Amino acid sequence: MSLSGHYWTIAPVVHHVVRRPSAPPGSARWSTVVANEAFGEVRLSGLLSQPEGGASRDRALLIVIHGLGGTNESHYVIPAARAAHAIGLPCLRINLRGVAGGADDFYHAGLWQDVAAVVASPSLAEYTNIYILGYSMGGHVTLRYAAAEVDPRVRAVAAICAPLDLDSSAAAIDRPARALYRHHVLAGLKGMVAGVLRRRRQALPISFTSLLRITTLREWDRQVVAPRHGFASAEDYYARVSAGPKLGLLQRPTLLVQSEADPMVIPGTVRPALVGSPAQLDVRWIDRGGHVGFPSTLDLGERAPRGLERQVLAWLVRHGSAANAT
Repeated sequence: MSLSGHYWTIAPVVHHVVRRPSAPPGSARWSTVVANEAFGEVRLSGLLSQPEGGASRDRALLIVIHGLGGTNESHYVIPAARAAHAIGLPCLRINLRGVAGGADDFYHAGLWQDVAAVVASPSLAEYTNIYILGYSMGGHVTLRYAAAEVDPRVRAVAAICAPLDLDSSAAAIDRPARALYRHHVLAGLKGMVAGVLRRRRQALPISFTSLLRITTLREWDRQVVAPRHGFASAEDYYARVSAGPKLGLLQRPTLLVQSEADPMVIPGTVRPALVGSPAQLDVRWIDRGGHVGFPSTLDLGERAPRGLERQVLAWLVRHGSAANAT
């Protein structure tokens, strides 16, 4: 694995911690609820940024979804919101269920129904053109949503460094060489689920002590995700949820941006799932970059300033406008 991949994965995190870039002005708390078979209603939270003057002229909205163990304040989410603000596009940065201590339940990589509940929220009814941008596992959830019952207002979607085969992805990140990344992801997940257990001890057949002892992603999925969400095992979860086999069902123009040097979502775990991918999936492999981190000079060929977020937004708007015109 190229050292540059590690650099572009770690450097944006360090920059975010040191400089603490602020979110766009006008960010307001947002929430909705989604039905839950185990606990009744579960609340989903977010931050909605409105450019001056309110909704954009074409009543468009960008929804951004964080990755595994992340939040709507993660280092890769803020630049997306700022890029949207720069072009006058409202942006909703959501927290998936359980994040930020706001729910009695927690998400998994295939829970696209939460995205559907966000889009269908009455508070977003004014937006007639919706774009969705998901990072890492959030990209995986975005792909699953785009292959399901998509709201007609959703015009185009994008996924950045998304896994497509959860089984092979878990095997790759559980290798000793990726211990640093695995520890970072598990730390975020443990904090989230510990909060759920404090509020609802019967949510999982696992103690706090056992939760903290988990050291691999596969063990996490076996002990935490599978029993809570009704899967027979971690492998059953991976087989039933992975986005790769669902790509042929994509219902909207979809952009997939992957890094050749990604040290977390290894290219070799992604490429097999792309064989025979549909025409509506535009796959871009980037030579320079890491996991959800890319040089500011990134150019996808769009008529927009360079940089991942600005180029991706231009792609979304262009394809969304074309879909809206047909």
